[in-house]
Amino acid sequence: MSFASRQPMDGAHAVTACRACGGTLGAVFCDLGVMPVANAYVRPEHAARREPAYPLRAVVCDACRLVQLDTVVDETGIFTDYAYFSSASSTWIEHAARYCAAITRRLGLHAGSFVVEVASNDGYLLRNFVAAGIPCLGIEPAANVAAAAQAAGIPTQARFFGRAAAADILAERGGRPADLVIGNNVLAHVPDLDDFIGGLALLAGATGVVNIESPHLLALVDGVQFDTIYHEHYAYWSLLSVERALGRHGLLLHDIEHLPTHGGSLRIHAAARAREPGAALVALRAEEARRGLDHDAFYRGFDARAAEVVAGLRAWLAEGRQAGRRIAAYGAAAKGNTLLNAAGVTAADLLAVADLSPAKQGRLLPGSHVPVVTPQALLALQPDDILILPWNIAGEVSRQLRGAGFAGRLATAVPRIAYHDGAAA
Repeated sequence: MSFASRQPMDGAHAVTACRACGGTLGAVFCDLGVMPVANAYVRPEHAARREPAYPLRAVVCDACRLVQLDTVVDETGIFTDYAYFSSASSTWIEHAARYCAAITRRLGLHAGSFVVEVASNDGYLLRNFVAAGIPCLGIEPAANVAAAAQAAGIPTQARFFGRAAAADILAERGGRPADLVIGNNVLAHVPDLDDFIGGLALLAGATGVVNIESPHLLALVDGVQFDTIYHEHYAYWSLLSVERALGRHGLLLHDIEHLPTHGGSLRIHAAARAREPGAALVALRAEEARRGLDHDAFYRGFDARAAEVVAGLRAWLAEGRQAGRRIAAYGAAAKGNTLLNAAGVTAADLLAVADLSPAKQGRLLPGSHVPVVTPQALLALQPDDILILPWNIAGEVSRQLRGAGFAGRLATAVPRIAYHDGAAA
């Protein structure tokens, strides 16, 4: 599936070998043509400028089976000034609070422990450890987001994480490793996996535990979640590929948890010391083997399924326009930008998109240039239909909009057009 010519522009480079193991990049998993960076929201005064756009194609490593982009956009430009703030979602805040309580019990964390979260965003998770009196530190590359965490009293360093950052933290602690190193929904964002995973292993040392949350490739495939492919996500992880990547740095998996977040994620528990594998880990290893994730056949055909989702959205929008319905969207999410740009949606198709994040309000979505407004402003436009772009929190959004008095249709488009909260089709 290709929606535009594949001419790369300045600011990106082609990847010629697997970023995890150095193996040969083989089968094409999903080709989305050329798109702007999903979180590069446009100021209205810059609307007439040509937006940088880059090839967006995911391929499969022949050796370790990591699905990854074959063109990388400079991460410094993407993440130095970032528009995503985790605290904007109540669902995500609650998820983080539950995790912190559970892992504190599981590891027996206390006032003498030390927790590090890499890619800690605005401190949405670490604030739970601060409140519990457990020493912690966040590492966040986006200076504007790190500043928000610091203002909230969360110890945070504004820098990229890797071996150098890990060594600096260890030096400040007299060489004592962290008891827990957390990397939630960051592994997809890492271009230099050797340095990043090497830093995790160094910081955890011989005694610490590494926890990683990441969307699961099986869920992506089964749910046709092609919209989670965008330039900020360099790689898409199966248990098979993540176990191989961590193992190369001496981190051994001993347990996993299945999570509903992001359409289906894994929480991975790993450490330098070998432990008896949990039942869930053994079962998922067997499931991925049964599904054939170590063979090319598993990865074929996804492009065609993604094209069907795009066609379904185009048809739904066309039918709505023909019926005279006023259509808007909710959630200026990166996945929504992939979806809209894949479908060729523009500001002529949608009245606006609402978002709770002040960092996005008043800007235009990249590519489509749909204006981002407050939820109140969106409802004032009196749409008949609202397309929920972050389908992973459709329940939360539906409750918000119904509570605000919206009585029209609420829909999501992935993996097909579906209506929510009793809205009639």
